[in-house]
Amino acid sequence: MNTSPVASDAALAASDVVAEMLDTDRQIAALQARQLSLLGRAGAIAAEQTARIPINAQREREMPLRSIAAELAAALRRSDRGMQNRIHEATTMLRQFPSTVQSLQDGRIDIAHLRVIGDVGTRIADPDARALFEQAALAVAERETAGRAKPIITMLAHRIDPVPSTERHATAAAGRRVWVRDLEDGMAEVVALLPAPLAHGIRDRLTQYARILVDQSNVGDGDADADEHDSGALPARTMDQRRADAFSDLLLTGHASAAESDGAICETDAIVARIQVTVPVAALTGADAPAALQSHGPIDARSARHYASTAAGWDRLFIDPATGNVQDADRYRPSRAQRRLLRGRDEHCRFPGCRAAVWVCDIDHTIDFAHGGPTQACNLAHLCKRHHTLKHHTAWSVRQRPDGVLMWTSPTGRVYSDVPQRALEFHAATQSGAPPPF
Repeated sequence: MNTSPVASDAALAASDVVAEMLDTDRQIAALQARQLSLLGRAGAIAAEQTARIPINAQREREMPLRSIAAELAAALRRSDRGMQNRIHEATTMLRQFPSTVQSLQDGRIDIAHLRVIGDVGTRIADPDARALFEQAALAVAERETAGRAKPIITMLAHRIDPVPSTERHATAAAGRRVWVRDLEDGMAEVVALLPAPLAHGIRDRLTQYARILVDQSNVGDGDADADEHDSGALPARTMDQRRADAFSDLLLTGHASAAESDGAICETDAIVARIQVTVPVAALTGADAPAALQSHGPIDARSARHYASTAAGWDRLFIDPATGNVQDADRYRPSRAQRRLLRGRDEHCRFPGCRAAVWVCDIDHTIDFAHGGPTQACNLAHLCKRHHTLKHHTAWSVRQRPDGVLMWTSPTGRVYSDVPQRALEFHAATQSGAPPPF
C-alpha cells in the first residue's frame, strides 16, 4: 500500500511535536523536582533556626518557618500560608519518598503522580511499610495516568499499611473541618470534610426538610434527586434549592425555615447602657486618685479601674498642663466610624497575598500605640492573627504611607507593597482606559 507524500510529511511533523512535547515534559518535571529541593532547603533553614529556640517557647518556635514562607510568598506573589504548606509537603516528600522525587527528576512521572503517592503514602507511619508502598506505587505510576493510578495506589496503601482500618479512620476523622471556597457571581461553596455516615446523614435530613418546605402549596414531591419544581404564585424551587435553603436556615437560625425565626431576637436586646468615666493615669496604676462619672461627679478609683478593665475601648485625653483644657483625644481602640472606614479600605488582611476577611482580623497600629503611634486610619490596618504575630515576633517590619499603602520589609531586606484593593482596581481601570469601577 502506497502512502502519499503529504501524509508522510504530516506524520513526521506530528512525530516531531510528540518528541518535543516529551522532552519539554521531562524538563518541566526536572524543574518541579528542583523546586521541591529548594522548598526543602527553605524548610531546613527554618528548622535550624527553630532548633536554637527553647522547646517551651511554642509561639517563637513557629516564627522561623512562618517568616521564610512569607519571604518566598511575597517574592512569588503567593499566599504565605499556602507557601508554608508547600514547604511542609516538599520536606515530607524529600524525607519520606526520595525515590518518587528522583522519578520526577528523571521525567518518569509527573507532578500529579507525585501528589497521589504523597497524599496516600503519608498516612503510612511505619518506615519499612512506607518504603515498600513507594516501590509498588512507582511501578503503577510509571505506567498509568495519575487518574487511573490513584485508585490502584490507594488500594496498595490499604493492603501494605499494618495499621488496622479502624485506626486509620479515626486518624482521618481527626482532620474533619469546614471551609469556604469563593466562586463567581457572588456565590461561594461551604465545604465540610466529615466521616461519610455523617455527611450522608446530613444530606438525607436536608432532603427530608426539603420535601415538606413547599412554596405556599401542598404539591407532593417525587424522587428526592429529581429536578422537581413547585407550582404556585412564588417562583418555583427545585429540590436542590430547597436543600440549600434548609441548610442555610438551620445553621443561621436554628430552624428549617427562616420564617420560624422571625421575632426571635427583640430589638431591645441590642440596646446597651453607656456611661462615660474619666480616669487619671495615676488611678489606673493603683493610686487612690478620684475619677469622674459624667453627669454625676467623683467615683472611687477601684470602681474606675473596674470600668476601665471591662470597657470595649477608652479615649486618651491630652490635657494642657497650664490651663487644664483638653487639647486632643486619642484612643487605643478605633472608633466605630474608623472601623467602618478601615473595613471599607482594607477588605482583607493587609499582608501581601493574604485574603483573610477583615471580620477575622485584628486592627493593628502600624507604629505601636505604646510608642506614640496614633489611632488614626493612616496608622491602622487589618492583620490576621497569623500576620499580626509575624509582625511582632520576627524581623518583618512595615511602614504605612498616607494613602494607606503598606510597605513591608522582609528579613532579607526586600520590600513588598500592599495596595488597598479598591485603589488597585481604580489604578488598573484608569491605566487601561476603562471607566473607574465605582
